[in-house]
Amino acid sequence: MALAATGALAFATIGVPAMASATNSPAVVVGPVVSGSSADAAQEAAAPAIRAAQARQQAAARQAAVKQAAAQQAAARAATVKQAAAAAPARAQWSAPIPGAALSEAYGVVDSEYAAGYHTGTDFAVDTGTAVLAVGDGTVVSAGWQSSYGNTVVIELADGHYALYAHLSGFAVTVGQQVQAGDLVARSGDTGNSTGPHLHFEIRISDDYGAVVDPLAFLRGKGVSDF
Repeated sequence: MALAATGALAFATIGVPAMASATNSPAVVVGPVVSGSSADAAQEAAAPAIRAAQARQQAAARQAAVKQAAAQQAAARAATVKQAAAAAPARAQWSAPIPGAALSEAYGVVDSEYAAGYHTGTDFAVDTGTAVLAVGDGTVVSAGWQSSYGNTVVIELADGHYALYAHLSGFAVTVGQQVQAGDLVARSGDTGNSTGPHLHFEIRISDDYGAVVDPLAFLRGKGVSDF
């Protein structure tokens, strides 16, 4: 009984591993084999798409660089214009009618030959054809013949006064034209009731004969002194 039991146990002990070894052997899975020539063909097929993507990236990079350069140039130009504007002297708001010209007859001189009984303006002794300038910003309200004044230009100034230029030889403006201080408006002459080439200049408070103020005092009050 003891031997039989021992032999059976020995059989069981020896036989179990053998069965387990046969049953638990790992399975071998065999997959598809990719040859080297197939991989090369796949890479070659994908190459055009890769090159196209790279080309698009390069083109986008170049376009971005061009836009950036253009923006930098525009900013540089704007800065230059701004600097030039800041450095440029401010435009004069008032001017003498003929800067530096000598006076030949002052305002207010009593003379019965004048309709007003006195000289209503200031005369500048200049040759015929001398440039006559706008004394301030304004609008031309007349440019033509005015009796004893001869060829005459009248400008309504921005402050409400009127500037009159008489005895002119020619016009450089027309009625309704906007002018700025220092603009050419006419050429001096010897037309109308005149004793020789000169500019007769008046400042009026309205566009009427005799409604005058001292023209040089008016201009001095505006900071003008070159007469």
